[in-house]
Amino acid sequence: MSSSPLLSDASVHDAELARRIGRDDEGAFEFLMRRNNSRLFRVARAILKDAADAEDVLQEAYLTAYRHIADFRADAKLSTWLTRIVINKALALRRKRHRDRIVVHLNEVRPDAPRGAAYAVLEESAESPEQSTTRTDMRRLLERKIDELPVAFRSVFALRELEELSVAETAACLSIPEATVRSRLFRARGMLRESLAGELDLATGDVFKFGGERCDRVVAGVLAQRRALAAAATAGNAAQPRRV
Repeated sequence: MSSSPLLSDASVHDAELARRIGRDDEGAFEFLMRRNNSRLFRVARAILKDAADAEDVLQEAYLTAYRHIADFRADAKLSTWLTRIVINKALALRRKRHRDRIVVHLNEVRPDAPRGAAYAVLEESAESPEQSTTRTDMRRLLERKIDELPVAFRSVFALRELEELSVAETAACLSIPEATVRSRLFRARGMLRESLAGELDLATGDVFKFGGERCDRVVAGVLAQRRALAAAATAGNAAQPRRV
């Protein structure tokens, strides 16, 4: 097995990469995996909702791609070809286990929002511990609610929102019409908005809740100021001359 020099994204195109892999170039195959690992793992995990299963599927998909690299046609992206293999493997495992579970990190967005907009509000940033806790709670809520969506809609979300694929790329990966991609995305966003709205309605009683540490802090601050004022008043009275 041969090995090519270190590759970079700019140094090799899909057709050349496939050709090198077909010649048993281990370095090219490693480059292929490292370039696509993140996307393919997240897609597999979105379908299976299990990191270990996703890793197993990813490895199996890579081996399948390696054995059938000669079947790759340069008229499609190599990443799209790989994604389709991963999706097929993941769905096959899911059917075998009779599961109907999937999770995608997706925020509620407008139906006309650009792809990827779902995650803009959850970007990592400098934040206080309280903000961090709130963001974590919101992410968990979103995961749970999206987990309740039918798998057909969630798989579209995984590609459109998580991986930010185009409508055409998503349709190619899932082997469905582009119109179906659009309709499923629209309907799933609607279901998610409705589900989140119901959850948030139940939580409104706790919004801006005044208690616990915040209550103690305010009370302590007010009492400290009151004592300072009282002490100042006492000192002022003591300093005044006594009337005879």
